[in-house]
Amino acid sequence: MFARLRRYSTKIVPQAPNRPTTWSASQQPKELATSGPRFEQTLWEYQPNPPSAQELIAQVPVKKVHSRIISCDGGGGALGHPKVYINLDKPGPAACGYCGLRFEHEH
Repeated sequence: MFARLRRYSTKIVPQAPNRPTTWSASQQPKELATSGPRFEQTLWEYQPNPPSAQELIAQVPVKKVHSRIISCDGGGGALGHPKVYINLDKPGPAACGYCGLRFEHEH
């Protein structure tokens, strides 16, 4: 009845850096690709580096629930994700495979 769910790590993985060179023969080098009227700000140290989604979801506290099986639909109605059921029989928090929210059974 319930699908097997994977348990995901809460370890924060840093974002991958940009490649220092081109990886395709048809790709222009960064110096040529970022010049011209389309790019006004080319000082890369001033470009925004937003936190990764993993860092943001790690800031959300673990939700303590009294039920052994819970459902997660991502919240927000139509802006959420498909409903999944998460089994909380194992000790420790279990994460939703879609949104990463963590749930833990409170005894």
